[in-house]
Amino acid sequence: MSDQSPQVSTEPQRQSEPLYSERLWVPLWWWPVGLAITGLLAAEIHMGAPGIRAWLPYVLLFPIPVWVLLWLSRHRVEVVRDESGTPELRVDRAHLPATFVARGASVPGSAKSAALGRQLDPAAYVQHRAWIGSLVLLVLDDPDDPTPYWLVSTRRPERVLTALGIENAS
Repeated sequence: MSDQSPQVSTEPQRQSEPLYSERLWVPLWWWPVGLAITGLLAAEIHMGAPGIRAWLPYVLLFPIPVWVLLWLSRHRVEVVRDESGTPELRVDRAHLPATFVARGASVPGSAKSAALGRQLDPAAYVQHRAWIGSLVLLVLDDPDDPTPYWLVSTRRPERVLTALGIENAS
């Protein structure tokens, strides 16, 4: 008699392909600016410490802007199907099933300051990135949730709404 116990996997289940996925990278021009500022700072330190220690500021300082720019670019906006097949918006660790969304709209860059200014509800869930021009607005229809709407930075709000199966109300 052989011991045929079921195999239990400790790895998380692999999600199906995302309906929409976007990583909110910082603009490309930030990279040379960050590296140039670091180079100037390293050169200034180099002038004060000649000799064998001259290369040390470059080695120690150049990883810092690389790390900062990658850290700022860590945010993801994804629409995937949950276990029941319902589209679900995932923004970093937060997730919102499409069944709780009453309506959605894309907010262009020209209306961004109004949406984030006087019109912003303090109870809203906001994931804003200053270098992203447009936003997607998702008004919730969940009586148990005190959050009235989600406001999320994305470069393609129409594609997010389409992936969620929500018509653009703007």
